Amino acid sequence: MAGFRALGLAPWLAEQARHVGLARPTPVQAACIPAALQGRDCLGCAKTGSGKTAAFVLPVLQALSEDPYGIFCLVLTPTRELAYQIAEQFRVLGKPLGLKDCVVVGGLDMVAQALELSRKPHVVIATPGRLADHLRSSNTFSLKKLKFLILDEADRLLEQGCADFTADLEVILEAVPARRQTLLFSATLTDTLKELKSLAANRPFFWEAASEVRTVEELDQRYLLVPEAVKDAYLVHLVQTFQDEHEDWSIIIFTKTCNCMRSLIWGSGRKQRTGIQSACIKTAFPHFCSPPLCCRGLDIPAVQVVINHNTPGLPKIYIHRVGRTARAGRKGMAITLVTQYDIHLVHAIEEEIKLKLQEFSVEEKFVLDILTQVNVTRRECEIVSVQTGSPCVRRTGELGQRGDSSQPDVWLWPCSFALEHITKSWCSFF
Repeated sequence: MAGFRALGLAPWLAEQARHVGLARPTPVQAACIPAALQGRDCLGCAKTGSGKTAAFVLPVLQALSEDPYGIFCLVLTPTRELAYQIAEQFRVLGKPLGLKDCVVVGGLDMVAQALELSRKPHVVIATPGRLADHLRSSNTFSLKKLKFLILDEADRLLEQGCADFTADLEVILEAVPARRQTLLFSATLTDTLKELKSLAANRPFFWEAASEVRTVEELDQRYLLVPEAVKDAYLVHLVQTFQDEHEDWSIIIFTKTCNCMRSLIWGSGRKQRTGIQSACIKTAFPHFCSPPLCCRGLDIPAVQVVINHNTPGLPKIYIHRVGRTARAGRKGMAITLVTQYDIHLVHAIEEEIKLKLQEFSVEEKFVLDILTQVNVTRRECEIVSVQTGSPCVRRTGELGQRGDSSQPDVWLWPCSFALEHITKSWCSFF
């Protein structure tokens, strides 16, 4: 508690942080919280799992306690999973205040969301697309008295490369006041974020973690060299092996595309389990597949293994993916399936993280035993997916305990992965 008190937090807030398990501030918290409390704009860059969310939640709560009103703070984040995660931190840390929050994301009823926004919650956590839709279609709420604008995973928000996304952000930035405090947090300092340094006007404070190690020591990082044609069979064997040896373990599988993800999970519109599920899982299981967009900042408790079905094309994507495990001091393992075409990508990853990946050993005969079944099942799934044209795959309750329907759904949706620098025109959000 003394550590957070030394940063300038009020006694009640430091005690609440201790109560929820924040014993002492992390480097990004120690650097950014004092500046935020002083009313300065901040840009904080630190590796995933380093405590960036609390670094902006705590200053917002302290300022809110001194002058409570709604809508006091707006947090923008690229995915709905992150929105729910951030909202939960606001709730647990802001419980003594009776904090009211509102999550505004796609996939939910807009009328209900509009009603909730009209009640002036203290904090709004939103994805840009859905919030912009409300601003275009409703006049039941206003962001003109906003005190804080926060961009979480700011590099992703600023470099999405989607025209609609850029237009959504422009709508939002026109709706918020010019005089406000802006906080940006990211795991990577991109060229776009660097450009913003010269545009910040409110006594800007910039901090980047000095460490060159981009992944944590507790993470066991492996690669598995596989022929492209039998990669799915190796994946099924991996999941089956972990399930047999550690029944209670949770695994995240990252895929290259959403079509690939759908084929691996199940054929859309089919009731029976297929793909990975039919090949190796006999009961309800705590695994899910995810497209690349979902890897950013997602904090799912006690994930023991991350499997990259494809080798990420960029080292920073690899870092974000494997950062879903070995969080908060826990141990974890990341295994990347590497084909004969991916060797150069592995070398780029190793150069970035300053670490050589170790080979993961697999007995090939076990893979050959299931090869035919996996290939047939996958082809069936692909055919059904094309016939139904299903736009998404829904898995319920995967963020929480199995069977806990109170947890938010995980929606895995098609998304664009093209990245391009955003035009300088709306860098004026400062």
